[in-house]
Amino acid sequence: MLPIAVLPAAALLLRLGQPDLLDIAFIAAAGKAIFDNLAILFALGIAIGLSKDGSSAAALSGLVGYFVLTNGTQAIDKEINMAVLGGIISGIVAALLYNRYSDIRLPEWLGFFSGKRFVPIITSLAMIILAGIFGFVWPPIQDVINSVGDWITGAGALGAGVFGVLNRLLLPVGLHHVLNSMVWFVFGEYNGATGDINRFFAGDPTAGPFMTGFFPIMMFGLPAAALAMIAAAKKEKRKLVTGMLVGLAFTSFLTGITEPIEFLFMFIAPVLYVIHALLTGVSLALAVILDIHHGFGFSAGAIDYFLNFGIAQKPLWLIPIGLVYAAVYFVIFYFVIKIMDLKTPGREDDEEEVEEETIVKTGDKYTDMGSLFIQDLGGKENIKLIDNCATRLRLQVADSGNVNEAALKRHGARGVMKLNKSSVQVIVGTNVEFVANAMKQLVKDGVDPSQVKTSPSSQVAEDIVEENQALGANDFVLPIEGTILPIEQVPDQVFAMKMMGMALLSSQSTEN
Repeated sequence: MLPIAVLPAAALLLRLGQPDLLDIAFIAAAGKAIFDNLAILFALGIAIGLSKDGSSAAALSGLVGYFVLTNGTQAIDKEINMAVLGGIISGIVAALLYNRYSDIRLPEWLGFFSGKRFVPIITSLAMIILAGIFGFVWPPIQDVINSVGDWITGAGALGAGVFGVLNRLLLPVGLHHVLNSMVWFVFGEYNGATGDINRFFAGDPTAGPFMTGFFPIMMFGLPAAALAMIAAAKKEKRKLVTGMLVGLAFTSFLTGITEPIEFLFMFIAPVLYVIHALLTGVSLALAVILDIHHGFGFSAGAIDYFLNFGIAQKPLWLIPIGLVYAAVYFVIFYFVIKIMDLKTPGREDDEEEVEEETIVKTGDKYTDMGSLFIQDLGGKENIKLIDNCATRLRLQVADSGNVNEAALKRHGARGVMKLNKSSVQVIVGTNVEFVANAMKQLVKDGVDPSQVKTSPSSQVAEDIVEENQALGANDFVLPIEGTILPIEQVPDQVFAMKMMGMALLSSQSTEN
């Protein structure tokens, strides 16, 4: 998700620099530069995101791989343009090779290239091979992609509607990112800009059919669904769930982040989710029929709606459409929940409730939540890999059967997905990165989550001051023994020739 995270900044800069706003050319150029180099950003971001520890070495390898792949294929056929797909492929390959070879040990005479330094080398070699292959097989692949893109972009309301339905139906398994990448960054071309998002900001008057229809859904439809859940909740529990659902509704309206709401009913009421997907498709198709063109740099929330209002076509139409969608969503969700007695928030059976545990808090809510999540996931021994996207924890576990879904939801999870025996996703919300980092730190430190204790920062500060005051103003500590030599006299040719830079070495350290 790192490449996607930079798009709001790019869109903001590009819009602010336009003549109808600040009319400052260099600000617009700065935003355009980000869009022009999305392929590089994907190579870097995906390499970091898929590597086991988010290393900069993986990012460098992704960048090296991208340069080798793109220039290698174009040396074979100048018409080849892999665009964002080239960045995605390079990032994936670099991350896989980093995870496999970042700890490799080479013979002593090649020791300098061991470990992480080996990864850019092996990545460049792998991408040379791929460049040779893609140089000959990519042209027909590119023809197929162009044909599919031409059909979708030329199919009008039907193409937009199909995309809208698939976009929502693929979300539970994360495959919507693949579809989005093609439609938003690859399909269609206007003055060198490819994809619906890039073309929209490049001024293409036909761009936007794969973005416009999301505004009524994210700004009005799903917030209304959240209000319907509040109305359908049991009276004694309504106040308890109102704060959470109103917060999620506002997040969807303002930013267009909808997963926390969608995962509340996605698995509890699949019929509601299918209806939601169909309504999304209808909204996108309706926007095309009414010739409305709008776009976003991040998602279809109020921020992007107003930010890009000036370059949109008929954007005011989205308000009445959104209000109609709000009414439709509220009525459908309320009555389906009531008639089918769905266990949406606030409608759980009393016997399903579990008294909340008494926990020892650290003072940091993300550490507290992370420690509880680790316990709910079967303990740190059951956790193999912790990663996250925009709103979800993506976890590899030894056995998903040891994961306590009910406990995870009690402790703040919006939803839980067990994809298979070893893959689990926990929907947290927009603060997921902080929870993931806290969990990684707890696992790395080997801390037993059940034994997390309070450690007041004031006490830590006092200990540091006391330790620092142990030395007087005239006291000195010599941590090593020996004499200081000019680097040219060190009996080690690598250091003596300054191949490793400058250093201070004791004479004893050079004897072995």
